[in-house]
Amino acid sequence: MNRNIKKVAVLGSGVMGSRIACHFANIGVEVLLLDIVPKDLLPQEEAKGLTLQSGAVRNRIVNASLETALKTNPSPIYSKSYISRIKTGNFQDNMKDIVHCDWVIEVVVERLDIKKSVFDQVEQYRKTGTLVTSNTSGIPIHLMTEGRSDDFKAHFCGTHFFNPPRYLELLEIIPTPDTRPEVVEFLTRFGDKMLGKTVVLCKDTPAFIGNRIGVYSMLAITHLVEGLQLSVEEVDKFTGPAMGHPKSATFRTADVVGLDTLVNVANGLAQNAPDDEAKAVFQLPTYITKMVENKWLGEKTKQGFYKKEKDDKGNSVILSLDIQTLTYKDQSKIKSTTLEATKPIDDIRKRMKVYEQGTDKAATLFRAMHYPLFEYVSRRVPEITDDFYRIDDAMRAGFGWELGPFEVWDALGVRETLEKIKTEEKRLPGQTGEVAAWVHDMLNAGCESFYQVIEGVKHFYDIKTKTYQPIPGASDLIVLDHIRDNHTIWKNSGVTITDLGDGIINCEFHTKMNTIGGDVIQGLNKAIDIAEKDYRGLVITNDGKNFSAGANIGMIFMMAVEQDFDELNMAVRMFQNTAMRIRYSAIPVVVAPFQLTLGGGCEFSMHADFVQLHAETYMGLVEFGVGVIPGGGGSKEFALRASEEYKPDQIVQNTLKDRFLTIGQAKVSTSAVEAAELGYLREGRYAITMNRKRLLADAKAKALELAEAGYVQPAPRQDIKVLGNQGLGIVYVGASSMHAGKYISDHDKKISEKLGWVMCGGNLSAPTEVSEQYLLDLERKAFLELCAERKTLERIQHMLTKGKPLRN
Repeated sequence: MNRNIKKVAVLGSGVMGSRIACHFANIGVEVLLLDIVPKDLLPQEEAKGLTLQSGAVRNRIVNASLETALKTNPSPIYSKSYISRIKTGNFQDNMKDIVHCDWVIEVVVERLDIKKSVFDQVEQYRKTGTLVTSNTSGIPIHLMTEGRSDDFKAHFCGTHFFNPPRYLELLEIIPTPDTRPEVVEFLTRFGDKMLGKTVVLCKDTPAFIGNRIGVYSMLAITHLVEGLQLSVEEVDKFTGPAMGHPKSATFRTADVVGLDTLVNVANGLAQNAPDDEAKAVFQLPTYITKMVENKWLGEKTKQGFYKKEKDDKGNSVILSLDIQTLTYKDQSKIKSTTLEATKPIDDIRKRMKVYEQGTDKAATLFRAMHYPLFEYVSRRVPEITDDFYRIDDAMRAGFGWELGPFEVWDALGVRETLEKIKTEEKRLPGQTGEVAAWVHDMLNAGCESFYQVIEGVKHFYDIKTKTYQPIPGASDLIVLDHIRDNHTIWKNSGVTITDLGDGIINCEFHTKMNTIGGDVIQGLNKAIDIAEKDYRGLVITNDGKNFSAGANIGMIFMMAVEQDFDELNMAVRMFQNTAMRIRYSAIPVVVAPFQLTLGGGCEFSMHADFVQLHAETYMGLVEFGVGVIPGGGGSKEFALRASEEYKPDQIVQNTLKDRFLTIGQAKVSTSAVEAAELGYLREGRYAITMNRKRLLADAKAKALELAEAGYVQPAPRQDIKVLGNQGLGIVYVGASSMHAGKYISDHDKKISEKLGWVMCGGNLSAPTEVSEQYLLDLERKAFLELCAERKTLERIQHMLTKGKPLRN
């Protein structure tokens, strides 16, 4: 049967429940969010004459929880307008309304008796065939079905979202023996395509997969710290981005999550996994026990492994905990020859090899934590999963690791690491030095790695057949790393052009932060040349962490400092011309941005025939922060879009003002949806991909669709209405009043006036229709004039050296 999810009930509005509700609202689903009815009135409610029967009182808990969630930063919701998709209520008055819901998600407190009582009510009101799932992270799923009807059992399983559900990709699905296979298949597909998740099928074992391995890894480090005489800040420096882990690393992550949460999971594992050979790792070190006793639980108690204080001068300083004395001290600057050696290595797999071979404390910790981890994860197969690749999926998606443990093991060499595991001196409790037998069987079968890429598709070693099999769903994806070697048709230092098949090629940036300099401009023009000659369409995207941080401002700074304005003029003209080629090429161009898409990256997106963007795209024209206006066609493009929005019965200056302020305030979207609301995307010319892994395949499909529809090269616009002096008056008055009120500096005022000059078409006595090239020439002239300003150079230098804007 076809199953559609139009309305979801979320039972429990705490930290997880309210945020799960928001994420379902993000994808367009109606949400019914319910929680308990308060037992007592608050003083302010009594003062208003309210009673326990008043609606505002009965829904106080759920409304307060949702309000708290919506105030958090980063936000759990794509757009404020989506809040209306969430209706709130309570278990007593509104549980009957779940009859209209297609999926009921229980997210109440982690107590089996309470969950069962909630399911009693669900059973009473749900319609036959309604999905029911629990978001528990610790209670065995099968225990929740005791006493339930056959239909309930058939449509019930665990769906464990990780917090925050909008941003963390992992969704664990835990079926029971009674769960119908088609239910699991549906949830897997829905979680992947609609919710944008990496869906990991788990067995009903303690802490499932993500927390079982993730908490083991974290606690293993807490046991190693004292023996290796490492400080808190050393551990976080060594186990952060250099190792392919998040910036929060180990102890900072514990502070954010809450030490009590970590301890609860650890205690649950110690009690519920009695046969785990490494169960002693889940026994807490003494210093953590004392921290919990002191209620040093992290951010929620204002101190944990780190503590923020004011120094003698009133400045905020962050102290770190000395785990030997349990006192706080100033953080020391961490130096490591191993980390220095890894810095220039972008390829994470090559970096792992260098990290392992170091001789200092960082490398010692790397070996001491990874060798037992390899042993541990090998022994969890088939206990927690039959297929080891799910462990890697869970650690990447749930804990933000760039590589899962088996992928790291592959990078180090499976066979050569076995002896190192045996001889590692820094043993953890339960570590024997022997990995699971299936690893030896794999090597004996002539398979030297856990993974192989075969014809562009990632395969894993299948333990049952002792052969490599494609990872389910991998053939639907396009991964540049997997096809680049065999399908590259051109490259330079900043760009690689790859044949995606079916007549579509991809242009990929791979500069630092994917900034746009001469090499990228050359590569983009070459990609259009190639596509126009021999192909049907072009996609512009990459596999980096961010689509693009914008133009290479270091290059602009050098030209401006040396007053080489002829060269700078040529560079800006080339940038503009490249944006215009993206728009007016003979083949369809689809740009597929994600994460940071700033400055020039935003401008290229704005000029594409179509933008296929990831839901988590943070797009903006941020040039004001470095003292200039958008000079790659962005200022022109906002004038063009304002022109299209002018209506005879409206005050056109208001439309101009909105567009002007988006650039003037350097507004960056917090989601793809907000990028559209800010005007960076055009109606009918963009689509959102929820799952980042699917972005390139979706973009290719769109390019192919445009080509097959009979793409016709458009003609440059000659009909852009600009307001001239009529608009400039508004801009100048607004800038002057902001300056008089000390909201903006002298230089901000000057930049604002330059932007207004471009968007209004210069000194024109009346509204006039002009060409794109006319506006581009104004834009380039204003950009160059601002680059000649000392305060602009100060702003660019500050951004280059400090990484943040200067207000001067």
